Amino acid sequence: MTQEQSLWQFMMAQHEKLLVQIGQHLGLTFLSLLLAIAVGIPLGVLISRRRSLSAPVLGTAGILQTVPSIALLGFMIPLFGIGATPAIIALLIYALLPIIRNTFAGITGVSPVVTEAATALGMNKTQRLFKVEFPLALPVIIAGIRTAAVINVGVATLASFVAAGGLGEFIFGGISLNNTNMILAGAIPAALLAVLLDLIIGYLQKASLKTLRKFLYIVGGIVVATGLYFIFSAQPERRIIAGFTPEFMGRQDGDLGLRSVYGLQLNPLVVSDAIMYEAAYQGKLDLISGYSTDGRIKAFDLVVLEDDKTIFPPYYAAPILKTRTLEKFPGLEKTLNLLAGKINDSLMTGLNYKTELLKQTPEKVAKDFLVRQGLYKKANQGTGETIRIGSKIFGEQYILAEMYRMLIEGYTNYKVETKTGLGGTKICFDALMNDAIDFYPEYTGTGLLVLLKPDAQTIAEVSKDSRKTYNYVQKEFQKQYQLQWLSPIGFNNAYALMMRRTQAKELRIKTISQLSAYCSGK
Repeated sequence: MTQEQSLWQFMMAQHEKLLVQIGQHLGLTFLSLLLAIAVGIPLGVLISRRRSLSAPVLGTAGILQTVPSIALLGFMIPLFGIGATPAIIALLIYALLPIIRNTFAGITGVSPVVTEAATALGMNKTQRLFKVEFPLALPVIIAGIRTAAVINVGVATLASFVAAGGLGEFIFGGISLNNTNMILAGAIPAALLAVLLDLIIGYLQKASLKTLRKFLYIVGGIVVATGLYFIFSAQPERRIIAGFTPEFMGRQDGDLGLRSVYGLQLNPLVVSDAIMYEAAYQGKLDLISGYSTDGRIKAFDLVVLEDDKTIFPPYYAAPILKTRTLEKFPGLEKTLNLLAGKINDSLMTGLNYKTELLKQTPEKVAKDFLVRQGLYKKANQGTGETIRIGSKIFGEQYILAEMYRMLIEGYTNYKVETKTGLGGTKICFDALMNDAIDFYPEYTGTGLLVLLKPDAQTIAEVSKDSRKTYNYVQKEFQKQYQLQWLSPIGFNNAYALMMRRTQAKELRIKTISQLSAYCSGK
């Protein structure tokens, strides 16, 4: 086992990247907030004048805020591509409701006696708004801005899913890589930014108009300039625009291996697996990381580059669970092993294709497969204890979870509860260790590199052969965690680099070595 860094050591080692991410985070937050103010306050004033519009405007803003942020970012990609633009627009949408609502409430809350007095003094509607109503409503309006700002600091962590940077890169990378220091290095600054921003806007809420103007000019100018610099600063010209997942960025069978073995210096964007393939298909990315059994390879007409120096060794997929879970649920091991050796690489790719392109539900795909294999049985009444199945947040895991659910319900009297879409490796593994779930499908390569983290020599010795890797993680998981790997399902799900087929053909790139030569201009 390698000696782990402390949080402080990690932050010092990554301080340059951390500062860039903080700058990006501030830029995203403030630019979206300024745009939301520019849109939200006029809308709030409008509906305060035309009350009939208040319900539809506030209702629409409320509905937009309830759209899951990942889904909203996904909708933005076909329109705005990846990067800062879709993230800023999404953050703007999330900030609108509190600003519009508080502007409306503040202006309509001004006493009619005051407005009548202003009218009696000869003020027209515009004068009354800016000289009477707006100043009186300002504390309420700023309270709405304060709420929107804190919301945006939190939601801005998701900007990393569309390659917009920010502190989400550390947070989600840490979740994927089982790296607590990385998670905290992103989460702590994000929390501090939210608190600091709340305190600053709270001060402005009580300040005089003169102080408010001066403060906004100074701070707004500095923050916007900083944000613009970090977000839109010129990137070095790239022959290939690459997008990798947070987990791929930190693994030896990932970006680290590409750099050390192939000498491939891509400066990749960090992108969510959920939108990466779509971005490649639309030409927003030229090169992406992925999995060898992913059905989206076929769906989006991608080609997998040959790993001619073998940094992506094959790894088995298998369920992992605690030894005491097998003792608690007699017959469970035998039931789960009904799937052992039944799914090879091409079969798994085909199953993934059905969910990812043909849009069949994981439940239907799982049932159809079990029926064809003669393994499907109608579910029993389920009078026994409940077994909880977990899964990560991609299609293959949903399918496997459904297969195991149907097998348990058909071959035992246990009840089943599925907890799918748990996110990265760390979330699933921690849920298993904390008894929140009883088992989930895992990959021996992830067990080796992300969870066990042995030294480089051990990795080199065991990772070249999938059976050696399985035997090693089986032994070490039992010793370190009292966890067991059951029999492998049969398919090997290795990492892969992929490009659009037409682009790879045009550039005559078939192997990663050829890609490296092309990127270096050789």
